[in-house]
Amino acid sequence: MQTLTLRKADPTIHGTIDLTGSKSIANRALLIRALSRRDFPILRLANAKDTQLLDALLTSSAEVLDAGAAGTTFRFLTAYLSLQSGTQILTGTERMKQRPIGVLAEALKKLGARIEYLEEEGYPPLRIGPADQMGKTNELTIAANTSSQYISALLMIAPTLPGGLTLHLEGTIVSRPYIEMTLKLMAYFGVEHTWEDQTIRISHQSYMPRAFTVEADWSAASYYYSMAALTQEPDIHLHGLFRDSVQGDSVLSEMMEHFGIHTEYHEKGVHLTRIKPSATRPFRYDFLRCPDLAQTLAVVCAGLGVRGEFAGLETLRIKETDRIAALQRELAKVGCDMDAMSYDLDDKEWFAVTGKANLRDNTPSFATYEDHRMAMAFAPLALYGPVTVQEPNVVVKSYPAFWEDLSSLGFQLEEH
Repeated sequence: MQTLTLRKADPTIHGTIDLTGSKSIANRALLIRALSRRDFPILRLANAKDTQLLDALLTSSAEVLDAGAAGTTFRFLTAYLSLQSGTQILTGTERMKQRPIGVLAEALKKLGARIEYLEEEGYPPLRIGPADQMGKTNELTIAANTSSQYISALLMIAPTLPGGLTLHLEGTIVSRPYIEMTLKLMAYFGVEHTWEDQTIRISHQSYMPRAFTVEADWSAASYYYSMAALTQEPDIHLHGLFRDSVQGDSVLSEMMEHFGIHTEYHEKGVHLTRIKPSATRPFRYDFLRCPDLAQTLAVVCAGLGVRGEFAGLETLRIKETDRIAALQRELAKVGCDMDAMSYDLDDKEWFAVTGKANLRDNTPSFATYEDHRMAMAFAPLALYGPVTVQEPNVVVKSYPAFWEDLSSLGFQLEEH
């Protein structure tokens, strides 16, 4: 097993990072380009493995397409292949075969898609046949608390359907900013929609090809915000981030004010500094709209010894790993807990992060569970002492240059 030990002799962070492009935005732009059937340039395309894989598979005529561990790639391709004339098999890793696809597949089947489950019902791999019946209905109802990637996949193919699509969202909407991101990108490429109450309507229309620039990834920025929170005098410039972002994770800048971190916007991105001590009062946040930030903030709370109270984590159980269980196991290695709790005022599932990370007695070895965010979320604890990250190459999924960028900030990296 490959491991990487991180050390930081000087517990300060000064430097400039040119952030990777947003994988979420890049993947949507790639699918829209494929659906438009006309080429256009996509600038600052994320160099994430998932994005490169989607780019390659969208133009592949192979009989079997392997999406690996890339959930977004698998889901977007499921919708895209439903519109194609041939028959292809879409598969992935063993973990991917444990991640449900039934909600999206059944919705597509109602639209006329020819989809078969080749192993367990409701799970990959899939055989997806010709699109000769697609568009037999133009109205669907889907659970609003399902993955936003299912909903985004349906929305992006909607304008290509003969009668467009009316999509009714039933229940509480999870990760709404990702749906809004999808619709904003579709609007950039000329596709109009209406969204009233729980219903989104998109008529049959054409995507208009336009040059597009991918903005930097706010979820990638979260790891540097974490480092800023864990040190006394941070001075970090992050290039490629802007105030008017389509990413829901841009709420991070407001969130981190609780920990004394100030975000100053400038023409190239943001400048992070500390303007006050970190609050000692509990940090309480509902991550329903930004679940990809939860791991980062759990580690920040543990590092500072600030009680964290987290809700809105429903989708974390069906990510690359069960991220709640993974956080519980890894936080325990530094003497912290993440336990279920409850509030009398709402019916949400809450978790409390308690304890202060102790790295004095040992060098923790953090498992990553084939999950890029586990590796990057725990790396900032190296500011408190040496830490070891197992299978560090998992970061290629979204941020291949992460370890090199940490090295540029003064972290010492030792591979084993």
